[in-house]
Amino acid sequence: MKIPISIVKKSGDIVVFDVEKLTNSLRRASAGENVIQQIVGEVQSTIYEGMTTSKIYKIAFDLLKKYSRVSASKYKLKNALFELGPSGFPFEKLVGKLMAHEGFSTQVGVIVQGNCVSHEIDVIADKDDQHCFIECKFHSDQGRFCNVKIPLYVNSRFLDVEKQWKKQKSNEGKISKGGVYTNTRFTSDATQYGKCAGLLMASWDYPFGNGLKERIDKSGLHPLTALTTLTKNEKTKLLDLGVVLCREIYENPGVLNQIGLAKPRHKNIIEDAKELCTQH
Repeated sequence: MKIPISIVKKSGDIVVFDVEKLTNSLRRASAGENVIQQIVGEVQSTIYEGMTTSKIYKIAFDLLKKYSRVSASKYKLKNALFELGPSGFPFEKLVGKLMAHEGFSTQVGVIVQGNCVSHEIDVIADKDDQHCFIECKFHSDQGRFCNVKIPLYVNSRFLDVEKQWKKQKSNEGKISKGGVYTNTRFTSDATQYGKCAGLLMASWDYPFGNGLKERIDKSGLHPLTALTTLTKNEKTKLLDLGVVLCREIYENPGVLNQIGLAKPRHKNIIEDAKELCTQH
């Protein structure tokens, strides 16, 4: 029996290395079983007591990239969400596009009059008789969670907006919902309050089985920051143009010319973007 090895998470917490978690994350990235076994074997041969999860991730990612760029892009989805900064506006656009894919009519960055004051709502989403006011909380630090203060604050804003919204005759019989979407995780107090207050809550892994990672994989709406064929600077230029998704590059490859990318590089970028759109 192998001796358990303790590793250090981004949050500073110390946990026992779980080879099944690594294996499952590689499977979710659509890596082949032979590739998975080779990567797992390599990680196990280099891991040591006190190694960081970031270091383990980098080893696995670099190896996976050699076998399949697209699998590597899927594997780095979590990191790709953190790269949608620093403003957080690209994350709001991503949330809007996810909700639009799920049948909502969406608007991003809308000023709405509340009963007491006006508010900027990150995403407004309508479907049937449901009207949702979504606040997006973006963090660039993986060790930072959304604590209970966030849904408390969001709910107070929502109640002010809802009170004014209900005064409009056209909204009679409709249901209004407040919500919080984050690229990181919620604390247990935050989810408990969110449930109690009736907020729509979504994070990287919440609700279980239907968090952002599952919803992005199912929809094929991968952020362009997942692509391994673009540099960090090139991704920033595309984000500055308002391009957020791999799908937008595939459907409008002309944006690569707009950021001055050499023609010979276009083929791999567009192929990877296309495969990420369809591989789910």
